[in-house]
Amino acid sequence: MKPVPPWKYALLLVLGLGWLAPVCAAGAGPDPLPEPVAQALRNHGFPARGLSLYVHEIGRDEPVLSVEANRPRQPASVMKLLTTLAALEALSPAWRWKTEAYVTQPVRDGRLAGDLYIKGYGDPYLVIEHFWRLLRALRAAGLETIEGDLVLDQSQFVREAGDPADFDNQPLRAYNVLPNALLVNFQAVNFRFIPQPPDKRVQIVADPLPANVEIENRVTLADGACRGWTRRLDMKVRHEQDRTRVIFSGAYDADCGSNELFRVVSEPAPYVLGLFRALWAELGGRFTGGVREAAVPSEATLFHTAWSPPLADIIRSINKYSNNVMTRQLLLTLGAERAGAPGTTDKGIEAVRAWLRQKNLAFPELVLENGAGLSREETISARHLGQVLLAGWQSPYMPEFVSSLPIAAMDGTLRRRFNGAALEGQMHLKTGLLRDVRSVAGYVLDRAGRRMAVVCLHNHARADSAAGEAVQEALLQWVYERP
Repeated sequence: MKPVPPWKYALLLVLGLGWLAPVCAAGAGPDPLPEPVAQALRNHGFPARGLSLYVHEIGRDEPVLSVEANRPRQPASVMKLLTTLAALEALSPAWRWKTEAYVTQPVRDGRLAGDLYIKGYGDPYLVIEHFWRLLRALRAAGLETIEGDLVLDQSQFVREAGDPADFDNQPLRAYNVLPNALLVNFQAVNFRFIPQPPDKRVQIVADPLPANVEIENRVTLADGACRGWTRRLDMKVRHEQDRTRVIFSGAYDADCGSNELFRVVSEPAPYVLGLFRALWAELGGRFTGGVREAAVPSEATLFHTAWSPPLADIIRSINKYSNNVMTRQLLLTLGAERAGAPGTTDKGIEAVRAWLRQKNLAFPELVLENGAGLSREETISARHLGQVLLAGWQSPYMPEFVSSLPIAAMDGTLRRRFNGAALEGQMHLKTGLLRDVRSVAGYVLDRAGRRMAVVCLHNHARADSAAGEAVQEALLQWVYERP
């Protein structure tokens, strides 16, 4: 998932004043830019300013390269490295989230005369398969008919102010989902578009399809060459009483083949209700009630507890696929565990800062807003992000931390990069991308067998383009080939 979130902050432009030959970085030590990096900047018309580099060989006292490394930069998603490492050490790789089901009436002959309560504790990975398992466990425990309502307990986290449209005015994008204590399937629907040339139509399949969501397909199949499959599609969402209509219109080129679109089409409570109704019916259960949010009453009886995968697995999903809402769920969980429920962003940020203090790491320039890098306020320096990587290598949970990062040309956000190059399989790197921001940070095993912690933070009006990617690749190639 490419991170670009509910964005409420002005664009920070870091514009250069001089054109680059190999130069010394101002204010960050005497290191000149490596010539391949300088050449890449010249080739693409980038100025010297806006780029920070930090390279440190594991086990050495001093860095190999430090260019503008003390300057605060917007990091984009590489900020997740700090959040996930702090959580890994504070909670342990074996940490699991629970989701509980409660009843206030006894279940007799498969019938619950009252409401079914589901309490969330912030599980970041309560995907459709895991939610289905939870409901199947309720059926296996003898529950068939629910005569009351579905009641959602979201009290583990504070529902903080915010709107999914705040960051980039794209409230339907899955990366803009806000955290919830009971977050099911990232609140998203996967719409798959399948051309049907013999019938001259486009089939649209939704997975999952909540029972209260309807699809209206007005898309026509076109014969033109594929030039971006979403280019001529239009999507509208209309909320009508207790139902939601998703209307697709426009044209779809047959040459584009099958494609998928992840979108958020309803608020958390209606989404969970629709999903619950659909899955409960599939499992042979009966339910006609509504949904509301309330705390589990003190007299309720615990009926079933479901457990998430361990944190070591969760951070693999976070870092390999740059999942923003999972990171925010993790930060809120950190806050709740350190300072008590309900979890808040401020408590989570303080938990991260407490971890830094415990490690004797002072980052005066660090600004945290949500811990995911989905912010125009979050900043960190390349040097200090490098220190996070060095701390990760020294951590007792180093294997879990390093294995959470994408592997060059193999998986995650790096699956299509460095294919066939000498760097294939030689790097574990977290990437970051926002408008005018491109970053990369992680570990490179060079051709001499040395392990390097590498950070590249690039803030410039064209850093998010292919030109910015070329600058990164020049740096990584230089690190790998360095004598």
